[in-house]
Amino acid sequence: MTIYHFVGIKGSGMSALAQILHDMDYNVQGSDVEKHFFTQIALEQSGIKILPFNKDNIQPGMTIIAGNAFPDTHEEIQRGMELGLPIIRYHRYLGDFMEKFTSVAVTGAHGKTSTTGLLAHVMNGAKPTSFLIGDGTGKGDKEAEYFAFEACEYRRHFLSYFPDYAIMTNIDFDHPDYFANIEDVFSAFQEMALQVRKGIFACGDDEQLQQIQAKVPVVFYGFAEENDFQARNVAKSTDGTTFDVFVRNNYYDTFFIPLYGDHNVLNALAVIALCNYEGIGSEVIAEQLTTFKGVKRRFSEKQMANQVIIDDYAHHPTEIKATIQAANQKYPDREIIAVFQPHTFTRTQTFLQEFADSLSHADKVYLCEIFGSARENHGKLSIEDLKNKIDGAEIISEDETTVLKNHESGVIIFMGAGDIQKFQEAYERQVQL
Repeated sequence: MTIYHFVGIKGSGMSALAQILHDMDYNVQGSDVEKHFFTQIALEQSGIKILPFNKDNIQPGMTIIAGNAFPDTHEEIQRGMELGLPIIRYHRYLGDFMEKFTSVAVTGAHGKTSTTGLLAHVMNGAKPTSFLIGDGTGKGDKEAEYFAFEACEYRRHFLSYFPDYAIMTNIDFDHPDYFANIEDVFSAFQEMALQVRKGIFACGDDEQLQQIQAKVPVVFYGFAEENDFQARNVAKSTDGTTFDVFVRNNYYDTFFIPLYGDHNVLNALAVIALCNYEGIGSEVIAEQLTTFKGVKRRFSEKQMANQVIIDDYAHHPTEIKATIQAANQKYPDREIIAVFQPHTFTRTQTFLQEFADSLSHADKVYLCEIFGSARENHGKLSIEDLKNKIDGAEIISEDETTVLKNHESGVIIFMGAGDIQKFQEAYERQVQL
């Protein structure tokens, strides 16, 4: 039986794909750096072998699935080449794999992970569904008819995919280390749109997405009246959000989601539209929406003493603003404290003022040192540049998180895409002392 060896198995997409293949009775193992990542927990629970990188891991007869982060010069990939083994890049393998199902790619600058998780949960209420989510979660079902997966625009990786359907949540300028400007981002999404086989569900409130051209029907969803699927009468409470859906101005049904913020209404609307198109009844959709538990690192909450601690992946100004809005909806009477670690120098430099503006929606802001990559030339930029643009902001270190105890009944949101979790873990240890 062929062994599928994943080079970089702790990557969020890679770990999810490894879990899917394992669930479908493939023989799976992988290798990575020895540092602990939250993505490895599910792999360990499944009994999937994780090895430290070593060229001797590669043996004759294996199929190598290589993570996008690792160059062809990596010792394991080199050994695979010497042995003449099939070496398939992650996104190429995924592109071939999805041919077996009715596939739905979820893409956009923001909201991909949450929407993929919600879509998989709702579809699974109707028919067996396999899914791959960017929080490192994957599930394979041998009976699956649907495959819902997150498709990332970074380095145009999603152009490896020719899905049946695509959900496009928004187009925004992110990844300034790769994309030149918003026009460059749009061109990638436009190219992706032409590869979709059956239909596109696009947020019509997004100015960029309104311009998308396709060979298949484009169904628009959003708050504005001209959308095919429109959310009206949105009622926000501390328990979640209720809204009516109108399909081309005709009342369809009323839905409740145990989620917060306008962005989650839009994500749910995309799922409702696609499921409706696939003939899934509104009762099934409504029932599944109410039982969604969320995805990892997206508004993940815990109570500690009198404080609420939230872990969130927000690393772009649009996402930070949405996360703070959601916290205000759920906890309207409490102080909202943002602890933010900028991710990459290029992104911080590009959006310096926008980061300051979005963080200013919190009652108090603490900043961590910029999480940069070794490839970056960061010039003279430092975290002080961001601090100076936010009233009352303070810089916090991993060794000095006790200051957060001063916000006795506060909601503390740890935000970032780097290793912000180590700041949260350091603080949680302080609280437990």
